Order: sequence, then C-alpha cells, then structure tokens
Amino acid sequence: MSNNPATSDAAVPPSNSWLKKLGPGLISGAADDDPSGIATYSQAGAQFGTNMLWTLLFTYPLMVGIQMVSAQIGRVSGRGLSENIRKHYSTSLLYFIVGLLLVANIINIAADLAAMGDSLKLLMGGPAHWYALAFGVVSLGLQIFIPYHRYVRILKWLTLALLAYVATVFVVRISWTEVVTHTFFPTISWTPAFATTVVAVFGTTISPYLFFWQASQEVEELEAIPREKALRIAPEQAGENFRRIKLDTMIGMGFSNLVAFFIVLTTAMTLNTHGITDIKTSAEAASALRPLAGDFAFYLFGAGIIGTGLLAIPVLAGSAAYAMAGAFKWKHSLELSFSGAKEFYAIIGLATVIGIAFCFMPLDPIKTLYWSAVINGVIAVPIMVVMMLMASNKRVMGRFVISKKLTVLACLCTLVMTLVVGVMFFTFF
Repeated sequence: MSNNPATSDAAVPPSNSWLKKLGPGLISGAADDDPSGIATYSQAGAQFGTNMLWTLLFTYPLMVGIQMVSAQIGRVSGRGLSENIRKHYSTSLLYFIVGLLLVANIINIAADLAAMGDSLKLLMGGPAHWYALAFGVVSLGLQIFIPYHRYVRILKWLTLALLAYVATVFVVRISWTEVVTHTFFPTISWTPAFATTVVAVFGTTISPYLFFWQASQEVEELEAIPREKALRIAPEQAGENFRRIKLDTMIGMGFSNLVAFFIVLTTAMTLNTHGITDIKTSAEAASALRPLAGDFAFYLFGAGIIGTGLLAIPVLAGSAAYAMAGAFKWKHSLELSFSGAKEFYAIIGLATVIGIAFCFMPLDPIKTLYWSAVINGVIAVPIMVVMMLMASNKRVMGRFVISKKLTVLACLCTLVMTLVVGVMFFTFF
C-alpha cells in the first residue's frame, strides 16, 4: 500500500467514544443490506414466509467471525487480502480469486443500480435507466474527489437508511408467536428452490466483497491516523485495536442481520400471507407492499433501497479496486488523488461503468439479482479457506495469529458455507 499524505491528528482525533470506534465493521455490515440483498431477502420472505427467518439468526455469529478475521489480517499486516495472497501464495490462486470477485461485484453493481433506478421511478416516475446512470456517476464522483477520512463520514450517515426497514415492521401486523416458532423451529424443505434460496441468503449475507473491503479499510485507517501502525510493527497497540475491531464488527454485523431479519419478516407477513410468492426486484417488493401495508410502508421501503444502494455501490466498486490494485502492485487508497492512484480509480470507474451499461441491457432482473447472491455464496468458500490459511500463518500475522476461539468460529463459517453450497448442488441431481 502506498504512503498517503499525512492527515493531522486534529483532523482525525482519537476518541474513547464507542461511536467514534465504529467504522470498517459498521460500513461493511450496512453495505451488506444492498438492493440486491433486499431483493433476495424479500424473495425469501415472500416465497417461504417466516421459515427463512432462522437463516439470519444462524448467520450472525458466523458473519462476525469471518469479518473479524479479515479485519485482523488488515490491521496486523498493514496489507489488504490480495496483497497478502500475492506475497505469501501463488499468483494463479491470486488471479483466480480476484477474477471471481471482480465478476461477482460487477454483476452486483448492475443489480443494485437497476434496483435504485426502479425504486426512484416507482416513487416519482421518470426513466429508471437514466436514474441508474445518475446514481452510478454520483457514487463514482464521491469516491474520486472526496478523501477517505471525509468520505467515510458520508458512508456512516448513509447507514441510517437501513432504519427504514426497522420502521416498516411497525406498520404491518405481526404474529409474534409464529415469528418465534419459525425462527427457532423452522420447517425445512429439501427442494432445489429452498436450498438455492438458503444459498442466496447466505451468499448475500456472508459476501466476499465485504472481506476485501473491511481488511482494506483497516489499512486505510492506519494511513488516515498517523499514530496508528500495523500491529506487527507496533504490538503495543494490539489490545486497543482488537477491542475496537470486535466492537465494530459485532455491532456492524448485528445491525446488518437485524435489518435483513426485518425485511424477511415484513415480506413474509404481508406478501406471503396474501399469496404473493414471486418477487422479481426490490422495487417490486416495495410496490407489492403498498396495497397491503399502506403508503408509509411503501415509501419507507422504496427510499431505503436508494439509501442502501448509495452505501453499497462504493463498497462493491472499492473492494474490487483494492483487490485488483493489491494483485498488480498498484498504488491504492481513497485518500490519494486520482493522479496519485490512476489504476486504482480506473478499476472503480470501470466496474461502475460496466454496471451502468448492464442497466441498459434487456436482462431479467430476478436472475441478475438472485444469481448474484448465489455466485457470492459459491465463491465465498475458496476465499474463506485462503483467509483462514493467512490468519493462522505467522509469516502473515507474526505473533498475532488469530485465537483458537476465533479460529473455531471462522472455520465453522467456512464449513457451513461449504455444506450449504454442496446441498444446493446435490438437490439439482
């Protein structure tokens, strides 16, 4: 990673406030509930009702474990995931993983931009494709022209958009007895549709781009605050930083899963209950809610799609750029100007532009949204295996190889994802 122009301590003051400690984990968790995720959760709730609620309860500790691993790799080594893979493993493995991530992220960007355009059209009319273009251009401009230590504040505020889905629950009728029963004692269906939906939910919840983003943001924090150093160089900072990472990740992933839980719950109690079991987009989910839950729920759901998209697009494009730049030894930081990291920003621009272009093509929205989540679930497995190898490797982590407890939790996450993907493929035969 390149050295960034130093920002003053006054610009980014250290603070003991727990709110100040929230950053990479909070943004990663909130970005997980992007428009394609909302569509996946909506489809899960509409198709299978409250029988899908257990997945969000189950994924929370797994998500915390694997995201803490990615954060610790970044903070301890002072390098992102792709840089560490390049340094310690084969280039063929590196290019395979980065290539998969790039493809998945571009599909995800396209799905998110299309959903945002459709939502704005739904709320105020007009051309959805051109709205998608405008959202893509705005997101790209913010990443290029605003330094990281300022841009990250914008992303933190955008996480509040997710509260729309918390509020929506309180304007629909909920059978809490059914919720509790099906959350802890769901009815499992051994069908391809059920298995694929579980993979989609797991894939959109435990997403590979979040691994790369959180590790890279820990490195950005090192660059943004002069007193902070990689823990291999400054082991005396380990205690404070590990506590911060744990708090940040637990709150961020908890926020993410709680919101996802409410989206599944809302669509289960409205759409599924009224026999609406096939949702093609997140905007369609918002539209279907209107006659069942009223205008307030409709506007909250629709506005939330736009807000979460504005948060997720830079995370998707940025994580792809961090991965590519780390693989090819390019300078990379959102703190650098465009002229100081041309290749890095070129990847952000290319991923965003291709995503915009897809919005003008005659694609099936449900396939784009749904299969982007399934692809994420499938490619997460090899990436998590490599992360576990790195996190337990003293050449990468020095004396700070991950603890036995975290190793067990992250390995469990990897095993569960492997089993879920395996079951999905098994049901097709």
